[in-house]
Amino acid sequence: MTSAPSPAAGRFSALLPDLSPLRSSADFRLLWVQGLVTYFGSFMALIALPLQIKELTGSPLAVGAMGAVELVPLVVFGLYGGALADSADRRKVILGTEAGLGLLALVLLVNAALPDPMLWPLYLVAGGVSALAGLQRPALDSLMARIVPHDQLTAAAALNSLRWQFGAITGPAVAGLVVAYAGHATAYTVTVVTFTVSVVLCLRLTPAPPALDSPKPSLRGIAEGARYAWSRPVLLGTYAVDLAAMFFAFPNTIFPFLADELDAPWSLGLMYAAGSVGSLVLGLTSGWTSRVRRHGLFVVFGAAAWGLAIAAAGWFGDVWLVLVCLAVAGAGDMLSGLGRSTIWNQTIPEELRGRLAGIEVLSYSVGPQLGQVRAGAMAGWTGTRSAVWSGGVACVASVALLTAAMPKLLTYDSETDEDAVRRRLARASSPSAA
Repeated sequence: MTSAPSPAAGRFSALLPDLSPLRSSADFRLLWVQGLVTYFGSFMALIALPLQIKELTGSPLAVGAMGAVELVPLVVFGLYGGALADSADRRKVILGTEAGLGLLALVLLVNAALPDPMLWPLYLVAGGVSALAGLQRPALDSLMARIVPHDQLTAAAALNSLRWQFGAITGPAVAGLVVAYAGHATAYTVTVVTFTVSVVLCLRLTPAPPALDSPKPSLRGIAEGARYAWSRPVLLGTYAVDLAAMFFAFPNTIFPFLADELDAPWSLGLMYAAGSVGSLVLGLTSGWTSRVRRHGLFVVFGAAAWGLAIAAAGWFGDVWLVLVCLAVAGAGDMLSGLGRSTIWNQTIPEELRGRLAGIEVLSYSVGPQLGQVRAGAMAGWTGTRSAVWSGGVACVASVALLTAAMPKLLTYDSETDEDAVRRRLARASSPSAA
């Protein structure tokens, strides 16, 4: 006879990530592996690019200006990408944009190989990456609700976050070493290779054509999606909380200067990776999140924890305490992200998924871009550490005010919310269409 598992073992297994989406969906498995590869390469370039601008200019404002360069393409192409995802084959959109991102990485490689690398191509590529990401993310995000069963959406969000965190940890850590010992060109070479692999994997995805009566991309269609979002206080709350948290408390762009100020330039790669370590720990113990119904609580408490931890990171002068705070901030950010992703996928109707995904891209991407500009400007004006801690305090205050203004976010329940119930019934009655 086999002995029954102990209660302690049962409790531990309940914490482990729910792997159901990987077992139930071949397309989800492909996208998960594709993302694992491409995120590693993307984070290599994400670290190498600001480091190269820092080396060429020595200015925190010049590094922070990346956010300004990326903002307009992200807004324009994010909104258009949302409309495109509702009217085109989402597989083709994902495939084409991955190929474009690989070509931009090749531009970075060629520029880095020059005897005297130029500054302007770095900003040009940053804007191009932002535009292609804006086009791609709505198609990618809106595909999740189609290929993953309704009751596995939180588990899928946790697995996607784990994949992202792996790239966010290994990419910066390896990039710091590669740039220091082998140069920027080597880092960009790795990025080109990963996008090549990603394109090959995307070719194997099942086609995801739009509905026969889907509208062509238009300003009217984009406005229809915006009206829907504005009419849903819960959705509006997720967008507003994330936008405020990232605008006030996203100091990543000034980490090179924070490391210098703490007399620990060796810690730069660890600073970029610390938040992802915290997120990874939460992701590896995320099994319990699949049994939660009040996902709005995730959004609010996760964003508040992020702000508090960032404020503490700016206040402490010991680099190891700063790294611990950044890890705690990453765990809070992941918790908030799980709540947002679950609410979006549980409540938004299929015919609006692309356009609402475009708005989602703005909510979680525009904030960091503006946050880069804010952090760079504040660091140049008041100093690096004060720019970090003051942003964390402002984040907590803004989350509290927004929650008070939109209380329905706190009371969201996936079993009783009208939109969530309607979406669940639509998926049950017509899995292929919903």
